[in-house]
Parts: sequence; structure tokens; C-alpha cells
Amino acid sequence: MRRVAYLLLACLGPPALLRAQAHPTLAEHLALGDSAHAALAPQQALGHYRAALALDSLNYAALWKAGRELVDIAKQIGDTARDASKRVRDSLYTSARAFGEAAERANPNGADAHFTVGQALGRLSRTKGGKERVRFAKIIYDEGMKAIELDSTHDGAYHLIGAWHAEVERLSGFQKFFAKTLFGGGFLDKGNWADAERYLARAIALKPASIFHRLELGEVYVDLQKYAKARELLTSIDTLPVADVLDRQYKQEAKNVLEDIRGEKDRT
Repeated sequence: MRRVAYLLLACLGPPALLRAQAHPTLAEHLALGDSAHAALAPQQALGHYRAALALDSLNYAALWKAGRELVDIAKQIGDTARDASKRVRDSLYTSARAFGEAAERANPNGADAHFTVGQALGRLSRTKGGKERVRFAKIIYDEGMKAIELDSTHDGAYHLIGAWHAEVERLSGFQKFFAKTLFGGGFLDKGNWADAERYLARAIALKPASIFHRLELGEVYVDLQKYAKARELLTSIDTLPVADVLDRQYKQEAKNVLEDIRGEKDRT
């Protein structure tokens, strides 16, 4: 519960130390937030972006970056956490979505705003059951594709769409039937393994040092029983630098997957 309380306090506003300082400008808050983000300190970064928004509530960069930090805070609360912590996590993802949507209103042509909405919902959907995943699926797809349309070099958006295809393919037949009958979810027929592989490979090409991109595609290769490619990709992760709050966890996950597929041969 102490961790939950800490996270909530961190998200409510700028740190006490910042409030005690002289009054930084909006540009200074954005720069400080960016520095904190690079240092993998999302609570501090969020405080600076919130302070920037206190000066200009419609500032596009502050809006989508605040959403990004909320995602980084939320995703550190794993599925093994207590129920209270999980509720905090889901509320943080919901808040991240709201910041992304506010950024979209401030700048409809900003790729990062659309990606923020899609990423927040993508992360949130992974904590839910099949029915709720279906509810979010179309929004995630539309937001990710819009981000790619606006910025063809947005590696995060390519990852989002690649992961979307993989997640749709992993849905059970019943879940897909449920989508079609209750939610008009025929659009899920778009999901296919070829596009999962293609979009994730593009994400890696755009950002080769991303551990998460490589882990996601490695897991797709396992699904496809392309074990040699999976081993090559997952093995490469160990030497990559940590650049995300979950990168150390991703490195361990890659090792776990490698152990799981030890001795497996490619499907002929």
C-alpha cells in the first residue's frame, strides 16, 4: 500500500522541491521533464510536465509527454501486484489516455498524441480479459495507423500495430466470435501473423537498440515456431543498453523465453 500511495502522490503534481524553487518557465519545465525521462525517472518527469501544463494547459508536448510518463509509471505495476495496486495501474493508463486525447485536440496532426492514446489502451488491454480487449481493439488499431500515417518513422507506432496483429491472432476462436456477434468486430479479421512480423521488424529497423521491439518480435517468432530467428533476436537483447524503465525486466523475460525454447526446432 505504501507503493500505491507513493505513486498517487507522484502523479498529483510537481515534486515539493520543484514547488520550492524559483518559477521555471514552460520551456524549462519541458527540458527538465525530458531530462528526467532520459534518466528513467517518470514520476519526476511527470511533475515537470504537469507544471508546464499549469502554465499552458493546451501545450501539445506537455500533454502527450505527461501521458507517456503515466504509462511508464503504470507499466511497472505488474500482474502479481495486489488488487489495490492493479486498480491504481489501470487508473493511470486511463489518465494517460485522457492526456493523449487532450494532445490530439491540441494538435490533431501530432503522431505522438495518437500513439499515446493507442499505447495507453494497448497496455491497459493486456491487463484485461478477452471481452475488454475486443472493446479496445479498434481504437488501438486506428490510433496506431494514424500515427504511422502522420509519421512514417515512428517506431513506437509500428510496434503498436505489430503487437496488435499478434494479440488478435492470439485471441481464441470464441473471443473472435464474441467480437463479431456482440460488437460488430469483423475488423479483427485484419489481424494476421505476417503483419505482426512485418510491423515489428520495421520498428526494430527504425530503433535497433530497443529491447522491447526485439522481445516482442522474438515472441512472435516463437508463436510461429521460427525458433532459429527467435533465438537470434532474443540473444541479441542481453548486450543492449537499458533505456526504458522495464528494460531490465525485458532482458530477463528474453532469457526465460530462450530457456523455454531450448532444443526446439523450426516448423518445417
